[in-house]
Amino acid sequence: MGKYIGKSRNVSILLYQLMCPAKYRKVIFDEEIDASLVEICSEISIRYEIEFIEIGTDLDHVYFLIQSVPTNSPQVIVELVKSITAKEMFRRHPDLRKKLGGSKFWTSGYFINTVGVSGNEKAIAKYVQNQGKEKEYKKIHVEQLKFELFESS
Repeated sequence: MGKYIGKSRNVSILLYQLMCPAKYRKVIFDEEIDASLVEICSEISIRYEIEFIEIGTDLDHVYFLIQSVPTNSPQVIVELVKSITAKEMFRRHPDLRKKLGGSKFWTSGYFINTVGVSGNEKAIAKYVQNQGKEKEYKKIHVEQLKFELFESS
């Protein structure tokens, strides 16, 4: 899970939930594509100060649970993740370009959300892990709703 990252002038624990749909919401994610995506993300982690805590794929979109440093804004994180993964996926799987009808791997849109460490990090991690598993998806939403109701009272 998230850990404290210490730099010369700050200590942070910044977590983001990022969801990126495939272009035209095409069903492209399978075991082979998923494995390539995980490999590419581990390469991104080495080069940039972005750690992929969880990666969960459904048939037509991907959820990432990401930790980064304050110098990487959410927009920078999204740009890095989407551009590098798209370029590498097309390089490793040239047939994807035909499936997606051109030069774009991801849609232009995305969803990004900050994740709290104490409360919802575990719920988001479970949610990301269980992408594509409909039963677990519903169970996690019920647990999250219970947690939110408990927190608000």
